[in-house]
Amino acid sequence: MGQKRRFVGEFRKALGHFPGATVFVDLFGGSGLLSHVAKQERPDVQVVYNDFDDFHLRLQNIPRTNALLADIRNFVGGGISRNQRLSEALQKQILDRVAEEEKTGLVDYITLSGSLLFSGKYVTSFDELAKDGFYNTVRQTDFSAEGYLDGVEIVKQDYRELFEQYKDVPGAVFLVDPPYLSTEVGPYKCYWRLADYLDVLKVLQGKSYVYFTSTKSQIVELIDWFTRTQFDSNPFEGAERREFNVTINHNSKYTDIMLYRRI
Repeated sequence: MGQKRRFVGEFRKALGHFPGATVFVDLFGGSGLLSHVAKQERPDVQVVYNDFDDFHLRLQNIPRTNALLADIRNFVGGGISRNQRLSEALQKQILDRVAEEEKTGLVDYITLSGSLLFSGKYVTSFDELAKDGFYNTVRQTDFSAEGYLDGVEIVKQDYRELFEQYKDVPGAVFLVDPPYLSTEVGPYKCYWRLADYLDVLKVLQGKSYVYFTSTKSQIVELIDWFTRTQFDSNPFEGAERREFNVTINHNSKYTDIMLYRRI
């Protein structure tokens, strides 16, 4: 979801700035793209991929996913325009096929989302899939990930624990691509708050790293502001807090907060 593919060229160049690297530690592995590129570019260096969200299981499931998508392509046929909404009858036929697939093993609902749901929408379960309208966005070719993670060491840990393991290793370089700030991060298994985002910055101090962010987070500006300006105390200390949960739709929610304090 982070669309790091557009960064691949610059990332390859950045890896060349660490000639003494002994290990690249991908703390937030996601789809494994950074680990994959690091191993391709620097095959001499150990690469540790933190697959916290079990992406490798989706890779192993590719033959089943391809078979499921082939059946869905047959259901849709050639008479429906690209991006056209599918009929309720056709949607039920597809859901019945997905339900059968779920009885025999893993269904990669995230990948399936890209072939059935409106652009940018993702689900992680059958119940979530059944709530949405289907569109003809079905992928027309099979997926292939042959050799994608060859030579990469796969682990599954809290990023802080993994950092502790490698923080004192000479030549360690940390690849740091945390989830989007303050969002329900779709297929990822977490809600990423500002405090979580700021905690990540602790791993950058005094370490070699490649760090990814965006202007949406404004994290660079925030840290610059804090280095120039310091509060004498927490301005929210002692304040009363009230919250109001807001639902936009079944996929989008947020919490309004009111704080008040009398001096």
